[in-house]
Amino acid sequence: MSDKSPIKTDLVAGATYAWCRCGQSKSAPFCDGSHRGSGVSPMVFKQETNEAAWLCACGRTGNGPRCDGSHNKS
Repeated sequence: MSDKSPIKTDLVAGATYAWCRCGQSKSAPFCDGSHRGSGVSPMVFKQETNEAAWLCACGRTGNGPRCDGSHNKS
């Protein structure tokens, strides 16, 4: 993952999501299983409320899965 802008996503209360951290998913920002064998696993989280969120697509956020603007830094 590099130099990718965040992806606006509508998250649903009570749903469980797997956020991609390997950079290989064709379903970004969510995991599609492409990490298998890479030693990197997705971040699984349960959403507490309905929310529109900007999820990181560059992999550099310090606030995963949400974007913290790290894609703007060199």
